[in-house]
Amino acid sequence: MGKPSTERRLADEEAMAVVRNLRVSPRKLNLVAQMIRGKRCERAMAELQFSQKRIAHDVRKGLQSAIANAENNHQLDVDRLYVAEATVGKAMVMKRFTPRARGRAARIEKFFSHLRLVLRERAEVE
Repeated sequence: MGKPSTERRLADEEAMAVVRNLRVSPRKLNLVAQMIRGKRCERAMAELQFSQKRIAHDVRKGLQSAIANAENNHQLDVDRLYVAEATVGKAMVMKRFTPRARGRAARIEKFFSHLRLVLRERAEVE
Protein backbone atom coordinates (compact mmCIF):
# COMPACT_ATOMS: atom_id res chain seq x y z
CA MET A 1 0.00 0.00 0.00
CA GLY A 2 2.46 2.67 1.14
CA LYS A 3 2.13 6.38 1.58
CA PRO A 4 -0.05 8.43 -0.74
CA SER A 5 2.02 10.59 -3.09
CA THR A 6 2.01 14.30 -2.32
CA GLU A 7 1.11 16.92 -4.89
CA ARG A 8 3.84 18.77 -6.70
CA ARG A 9 4.67 22.03 -4.93
CA LEU A 10 5.95 23.80 -8.03
CA ALA A 11 4.03 24.89 -11.09
CA ASP A 12 4.16 22.86 -14.30
CA GLU A 13 6.70 25.20 -15.91
CA GLU A 14 9.14 25.06 -12.97
CA ALA A 15 11.98 22.77 -11.93
CA MET A 16 14.03 22.75 -8.75
CA ALA A 17 17.34 21.58 -7.31
CA VAL A 18 18.56 21.81 -3.72
CA VAL A 19 22.23 21.79 -2.73
CA ARG A 20 22.61 20.99 0.94
CA ASN A 21 25.44 21.47 3.44
CA LEU A 22 27.71 23.72 1.40
CA ARG A 23 30.77 24.63 3.46
CA VAL A 24 30.37 28.40 3.26
CA SER A 25 28.52 30.94 5.36
CA PRO A 26 25.04 31.91 4.16
CA ARG A 27 26.14 35.52 3.89
CA LYS A 28 28.89 34.70 1.40
CA LEU A 29 26.73 32.25 -0.54
CA ASN A 30 23.99 34.86 -0.88
CA LEU A 31 26.42 37.12 -2.77
CA VAL A 32 26.84 34.41 -5.42
CA ALA A 33 23.12 33.58 -5.46
CA GLN A 34 22.30 37.26 -5.91
CA MET A 35 24.58 37.33 -8.94
CA ILE A 36 22.43 34.80 -10.86
CA ARG A 37 18.89 35.63 -9.70
CA GLY A 38 16.56 36.47 -12.58
CA LYS A 39 19.11 35.67 -15.29
CA ARG A 40 18.86 33.22 -18.16
CA CYS A 41 20.52 29.88 -17.45
CA GLU A 42 23.23 30.22 -20.12
CA ARG A 43 24.20 33.65 -18.81
CA ALA A 44 24.19 32.44 -15.19
CA MET A 45 26.40 29.45 -16.06
CA ALA A 46 28.90 31.73 -17.79
CA GLU A 47 29.03 34.16 -14.86
CA LEU A 48 29.55 31.34 -12.38
CA GLN A 49 32.29 29.79 -14.49
CA PHE A 50 34.35 32.98 -14.48
CA SER A 51 33.52 34.11 -10.95
CA GLN A 52 36.40 34.55 -8.50
CA LYS A 53 34.38 33.18 -5.56
CA ARG A 54 35.37 29.70 -4.38
CA ILE A 55 31.79 28.53 -3.87
CA ALA A 56 30.74 29.49 -7.42
CA HIS A 57 31.88 26.04 -8.62
CA ASP A 58 29.41 24.27 -6.31
CA VAL A 59 26.60 26.69 -7.21
CA ARG A 60 27.30 25.97 -10.89
CA LYS A 61 26.95 22.22 -10.25
CA GLY A 62 23.63 22.87 -8.53
CA LEU A 63 22.44 24.94 -11.48
CA GLN A 64 23.44 22.16 -13.89
CA SER A 65 21.43 19.74 -11.76
CA ALA A 66 18.37 22.01 -11.90
CA ILE A 67 18.69 22.29 -15.68
CA ALA A 68 18.95 18.50 -15.99
CA ASN A 69 15.86 18.10 -13.78
CA ALA A 70 13.94 20.55 -15.97
CA GLU A 71 14.93 18.78 -19.17
CA ASN A 72 14.63 15.13 -18.13
CA ASN A 73 11.94 15.11 -15.44
CA HIS A 74 9.62 17.90 -16.54
CA GLN A 75 10.26 18.13 -20.32
CA LEU A 76 10.94 21.88 -20.27
CA ASP A 77 12.72 23.76 -23.05
CA VAL A 78 16.29 24.42 -21.87
CA ASP A 79 16.72 27.48 -24.09
CA ARG A 80 13.84 29.32 -22.38
CA LEU A 81 14.83 28.64 -18.75
CA TYR A 82 15.81 31.35 -16.29
CA VAL A 83 16.65 31.38 -12.57
CA ALA A 84 13.37 32.37 -10.93
CA GLU A 85 14.51 31.86 -7.32
CA ALA A 86 17.88 31.34 -5.67
CA THR A 87 17.35 31.18 -1.92
CA VAL A 88 19.99 30.60 0.73
CA GLY A 89 19.35 29.08 4.14
CA LYS A 90 21.33 28.27 7.24
CA ALA A 91 22.50 24.73 7.90
CA MET A 92 24.52 23.36 10.79
CA VAL A 93 27.36 25.20 12.53
CA MET A 94 30.51 23.35 13.59
CA LYS A 95 32.00 24.72 16.79
CA ARG A 96 35.76 24.60 17.22
CA PHE A 97 38.07 26.06 19.84
CA THR A 98 41.45 27.75 19.48
CA PRO A 99 43.84 28.55 22.33
CA ARG A 100 44.29 32.17 23.35
CA ALA A 101 46.47 34.00 25.83
CA ARG A 102 46.46 33.24 29.57
CA GLY A 103 45.03 29.76 29.18
CA ARG A 104 41.77 30.90 27.67
CA ALA A 105 40.03 29.52 24.60
CA ALA A 106 38.04 31.23 21.85
CA ARG A 107 35.25 29.63 19.87
CA ILE A 108 35.45 29.41 16.08
CA GLU A 109 32.18 28.81 14.23
CA LYS A 110 32.26 27.13 10.84
CA PHE A 111 29.01 27.79 9.01
CA PHE A 112 27.24 25.60 6.47
CA SER A 113 24.48 26.63 4.05
CA HIS A 114 21.68 25.27 1.88
CA LEU A 115 20.94 26.57 -1.63
CA ARG A 116 17.57 26.17 -3.37
CA LEU A 117 17.38 26.92 -7.09
CA VAL A 118 14.06 27.19 -8.92
CA LEU A 119 14.12 27.48 -12.70
CA ARG A 120 11.12 28.68 -14.67
CA GLU A 121 10.36 28.50 -18.35
CA ARG A 122 9.76 31.88 -19.95
CA ALA A 123 6.49 32.25 -21.80
CA GLU A 124 6.88 32.67 -25.55
CA VAL A 125 6.36 36.25 -26.72
CA GLU A 126 4.33 36.37 -29.90
